[in-house]
Amino acid sequence: MGKKPSGVGTNSLNGRVIKTSDVVSPKNPITSEKPKNLTNVILNNVFRLAIVGVGMGTIFGSILANVDLTKPLFPDVNLPFVDGLLTKITQNSSETSDNIPENVSVTETKEDSSSPRNSESLAFSRELGDLKNKFAQLQTKYPQLEAGAFFVDLDNGAFVNFNGITTFSAASTIKTPILVAFFQDVDAGKIYLDEQLATSPSNIGGGAGGMQYQPVGTKYSAIHTATEMIVNSDNTATNMIIERLGGKDELNRRFKEWGLDVTQISNLLPDLEGTNTTSPRDLAMVLAKVNQGDLISVRSRDRMLDIMRQTRTRTLLPQGIEKDATIAHKTGDIGTVLGDAGIIDIPTGKRYIGGVLVKRPHNDYTARTLIQDISRTAYQHFKWYQPRSSVATPSSSPSGN
Repeated sequence: MGKKPSGVGTNSLNGRVIKTSDVVSPKNPITSEKPKNLTNVILNNVFRLAIVGVGMGTIFGSILANVDLTKPLFPDVNLPFVDGLLTKITQNSSETSDNIPENVSVTETKEDSSSPRNSESLAFSRELGDLKNKFAQLQTKYPQLEAGAFFVDLDNGAFVNFNGITTFSAASTIKTPILVAFFQDVDAGKIYLDEQLATSPSNIGGGAGGMQYQPVGTKYSAIHTATEMIVNSDNTATNMIIERLGGKDELNRRFKEWGLDVTQISNLLPDLEGTNTTSPRDLAMVLAKVNQGDLISVRSRDRMLDIMRQTRTRTLLPQGIEKDATIAHKTGDIGTVLGDAGIIDIPTGKRYIGGVLVKRPHNDYTARTLIQDISRTAYQHFKWYQPRSSVATPSSSPSGN
C-alpha cells in the first residue's frame, strides 16, 4: 500500500472512503447562512433609528401643541416671584357701564414682581340705583352725619357708589391695605412669617392694643404682629409693620400703584387728628383686588381673610348681616370718623364687598347706627338680588317623546 497523505484519515462507510478532514469540528460549525454584508447592516440600523426619531418627534409635537405654556403646570402651587423669572399676566375686562365714574375701576393693575401670576380682574357692570336710593334715604335720617359707601357684588360686578369716592380720615381702616402690603412682601420672600420684630420707642403707639404696655425691645413674630394689628387693632403692632415694610412713603407709593386714589399714611398710629386718609371706594377696591388674586397669592389671601374674620369689634357692618353669614373686615374709630369695610359671604353662596365711612360730630353715637342700617339694607338686597333668570334643569324641560 502507498503512504497516506499527512493529516488525512480514512474511514469506510458502505465501501465509501471518507476523509478525516471532511469531519466537522464543534468549534467551527458549518451553517447554511451566508455572510452578512456590513453595509446593509449599517443602513438597516440607520433606517430603523430614523423611523423611531420621527415617531418620537410626532408624539412630543402633539403634546406641546396642546400645552398652554403661559399657564403654570401646577396652578394651585403659589411660589414667590423673582424679578426676571416670572412675568405677571393680567386679564383686564373692557366691558364697563357708561354710568361708572372714570376713576372707579378695579381692572387697572400695575406690574409688580410680588404680585401673583394671573387673575380674572373684576369689571364693574352696572350701578344698583334702587339700593343707592335706599342709602340716600337712610342718610336723611341723620342730617348731622356725612356718609360714604361703596358696595360691589363679586358675582357680577354690580355696584353702589354712594359718595364712595369722597376722601375721609381713615382711622384704623388704613390697617387693611397695610395688611395687604405685608402679605405681598411675604409672597415676594422679603418677610418671613416667623421672623422676630421688636418694639422700640419710635414704634410704640397709644390707644388700642396691649403691646404698648410690654417692655421696650419685646419681640414678636411677624405674623403675630400683623394679626394683632387687625384683630385687636393694635397701634403699636401697626407701627412695627409699617416700619418693617419700609416706612409710610414706601407704602404710599405702593398704594398708588394699586390704583388707590386717596389712601395715604401721613402719620403713625393712632393718628387721632385724622391725617391718614382713604375712601369707601379705595377700601372696597383693595379688597376686590385681593379677592380676585390681583395683589397677593391664594395662600396669603386665605390667611389674610382668616385674620380679618377674627376682628373683635363687631358693632358696625357685622350687625347688619344674619348670623349664618360671615364677614372678614376691619373697623376704624376716631372722634370725627367711624368706618368699616369687609368681604361678606351669604349662606346662599353670594359674596359681596362693602365699605362705609361716616364723618360725625365728635364721638356721635348715631354714626354707628347709620353704618348698621346701611349694612342691613345692603345685605337684604344682595341676599335676594337675582341679576339673571335661572337656568332650566333637565328635569323641568319637555322630554320631547
